[in-house]
Order: sequence, then C-alpha cells, then structure tokens
Amino acid sequence: PLTLGEVQMLVELFYLPYHHGTLAQHLLEHFRWLQANSLSVGVPATAPDACGGTRWRDRAQSFQLLCAQTCRLHSHFVRSAGQALLYDIHPYLWDIRNMLLVAGAFVLWLGCQSIAAPMVLREDAEPWVRRGGLFGELQALLPVANSYDLFYHPPPLFPSSQLYLLRPLLPPDKGGSRWQLSRAPLAGRLLGSFLSLSPEYTFVLEDEEGPCGYAAGALCAEGFLQQRDSSWLPAIRHKYPRDLGADAPALGQEALLFFHAEPPAVPLPVLRRFPSLVQLGTAPRVL
Repeated sequence: PLTLGEVQMLVELFYLPYHHGTLAQHLLEHFRWLQANSLSVGVPATAPDACGGTRWRDRAQSFQLLCAQTCRLHSHFVRSAGQALLYDIHPYLWDIRNMLLVAGAFVLWLGCQSIAAPMVLREDAEPWVRRGGLFGELQALLPVANSYDLFYHPPPLFPSSQLYLLRPLLPPDKGGSRWQLSRAPLAGRLLGSFLSLSPEYTFVLEDEEGPCGYAAGALCAEGFLQQRDSSWLPAIRHKYPRDLGADAPALGQEALLFFHAEPPAVPLPVLRRFPSLVQLGTAPRVL
C-alpha cells in the first residue's frame, strides 16, 4: 500500500493551481536554478571558480532524486490504488511523471556538456499550449518554444507500472560490460557511426532489465555522412575483414556484409532541405 509520505507527495504535487506544495516548490526551484546556472558545468576542475560546477552537480543530483521519487510514486500508485481512484487520478500523475522525465533528461544533457551549453533559441509560446499547475510551469521552462506536442503522451487505456528512462549516452555504455557497443559487430552496424562521430546526440532507453533502445542523431547530416564514408567505414572494414564472418553465425555475417556494402547515396537537395538525421531503435520487449 501507499505510505503516508507518498500520499503527502501526491497532495503536494497537485495542491492548488497557483499554489504548490513543498515537493513541487523544490522541483521548480531546482530546475530554475539548474537552467540559469548551466554555464558553470563546463568550467574545468582546476579553475578558480570550479566550485560553481560542483554546486551545480550537487543540485542536479537532488533534482534527479526528486524526479525518481515521483516516478516511484506513480509505480506504487498503479500497483496499490483502488480501480476507481486509479482511473480518476492516473492521467494527472501520468502527465507530471512524463514531464519530470523530460526535465530530468534535459538536466542530464546539460550536465554532460564539456563546454558551455549551446544557446537554444526560444520563442513566445501561444497561450493555449500551456497548462496550469506544476506541469505547466515545468513545461514553460523547457526550451521547446511552441513544440509542446512533441512531449505529449496520452495516458494508456490500462495503467501500467512499467517505467522507462531516456538518458544521454555515458562513457560506460561504449566499452562497459553491459553493452560493449563499440566492440560488437551488430551494435556497430546500428550505432557505430553515431558513437564515433556524434556521441553528444546519442541517447539510451532503459527499463528495469537494462538498456532496451536508443535514439541517435547527427546535427549536420551532410558532414556526418561524408565523415562516415571517408573515415569511419574504412576503419571498420579494416577492423572486420570480409572473410572474418566465414564461420560466424548468420547474424554476424549480416553485420559484416553491411560494413562492406556501399551505403546508399542521399541526394544533395534532400540533405540541404533536411539538414539533420535521427535514428531510433527499441528491443522487442518495449511496450
């Protein structure tokens, strides 16, 4: 069953439209401060004002903990609430959980920048796209201008406690024991070029069992494809010769053949009109 503390969290998240409980106030204060002071993240550790970066990371950790508590609240609520109460309250809890996952991923991305985070252009949003309460205030702080529909995920018909986390690519993902993305031929076929040429725009999807998907992007597709064909593919072909897969399973042979086949050419007008590239993939177990 829900604990008294979790019930208190639920009340504080949806206290009044223009008056938030303690938990909601802390979430907003942390998020505003982290966004306003994100330039201190890229300060080298040896610099005189390096304490600013340390303070930023401490507050980022506190914010992530509050987001995790809200996600756990959603999971416990789905498992323990009565059916009538669940279907009444779940859409609101679902919305705030998703918004905090987006805000948490944005803070993680800010923390991964080795230099000052790039300036994000903002526009005045139309009044009708913003909602009230904590959800609306967090929504207004995200640098997405009028593109709020990108983050709209209607609640499922049947509430589920299954949780997913979308986070930036971290150094252990490339060579760690969990994935070894840079070593496996099949993973190299899917993500190798992005891991080598555009790691800052590569994100990992996780569930309770571990990594289960990815989202990879390249800001300038024209330059990305040129580097892939001129430097990355020749290095991979040297690393995985064509005759290496003679005794390999069919899946490994398919990956090796992919490396040695000429990639399809993309017409230049297409690259000029659509300058960026996005690639997505999930495991079969993902809902």
